[in-house]
Amino acid sequence: MTSSTVSGATAGSRSHRSRVIGRLAFLGPGLAYLIVFLLIPLGMVLSYTLFRRGRFGGVVYEATGENFTRLLDPLYLDVVIGSLKLAGLATLIALLVGYPTAYLIAQLPRKWKTIALVAIVLPFWTNFLVRIYAWIVLLSGPGLVNSALVKLGLVDKPLELLYNEGTIVTGLVYSYLPLMVLPLYAAIEKLDPQLREASANLGARPARTFMSVTLPLTLPGIVTGCLFVFVPSFGNFVIPELLGGGRSIMVGNLIRDQFLNARDWPFGATLSLALLAVLIVLLLLQAWSSRRA
Repeated sequence: MTSSTVSGATAGSRSHRSRVIGRLAFLGPGLAYLIVFLLIPLGMVLSYTLFRRGRFGGVVYEATGENFTRLLDPLYLDVVIGSLKLAGLATLIALLVGYPTAYLIAQLPRKWKTIALVAIVLPFWTNFLVRIYAWIVLLSGPGLVNSALVKLGLVDKPLELLYNEGTIVTGLVYSYLPLMVLPLYAAIEKLDPQLREASANLGARPARTFMSVTLPLTLPGIVTGCLFVFVPSFGNFVIPELLGGGRSIMVGNLIRDQFLNARDWPFGATLSLALLAVLIVLLLLQAWSSRRA
């Protein structure tokens, strides 16, 4: 082997090593963050599911499968079913409101599109708790809504608008509606206008064009928007606590109570694992439906 060949191989090895080091320099902070704040806590939570609760709380490191059998208790199944119902209803309402909104925004001139999209995401610039407390001010007994209804003579006394499931759904829709509108807008914006024109030229009415052309082509945006709304709604515990007054318990409230009040960390970890499994299944279904579409 000649000296030029050896020097060339050495230079190539150094170049490859420098590229690897450069990539690690860019990926290192992100990987360290994921390992420290995601993988390690997730591993701890998964390990807690295999142990039992101590007499005074915490974790006793004795293997047991009791935590998984408790998931089938009717008491906890009712909480899960109730959470699915509220999250599903909020997702449906967000879809019914968000689709026409996204469709109208997509038809606006470019200047007004930007203004409308900024208006959609504007609530995210305000603290989440501040927005929820604003709903409490609006819907409370002496709040603006009840005061207006009484002054207009529509009701004789203030209505009980707070601390019920309807208020929880309203709060969920308000909080996550932008997450429905934005993917729907992106899907509608990518539609080729000539497809709708061709449908109209073939004699299809607007409703038929929508059902046969627009709706199928925007199905990936619908699935993504529904996932973006359903997932945080299903695990939310702040809105049921503040707007529901703690009367309607969702999965997020149950998990929080197991860790902070009951101090049953193993069962709380098991509930968290079950919630994570549900979310993974939903993500897989979303990916499958997007590929099919």
